[in-house]
Amino acid sequence: MPHLITTPHLDAPDDFYEALIDAHAGLDSAASHALNARLVLLLANHIGSLAVLREALAAARADAAPADRAPSAT
Repeated sequence: MPHLITTPHLDAPDDFYEALIDAHAGLDSAASHALNARLVLLLANHIGSLAVLREALAAARADAAPADRAPSAT
């Protein structure tokens, strides 16, 4: 059964980050969120394994602060 890879695995992480930022250039917040949603769905389809996707969702959620505990903007 495949497992989520959580160790560094990208060939060129800085290049990917730059491409991701460039993809959002000129988009308003709604369009940026829509791009992220489409990207997530495309990558989820590429991964294909529901078990791996659930691991990824749990890992991403573990690092997210609940709305009532989010840092305040002071």
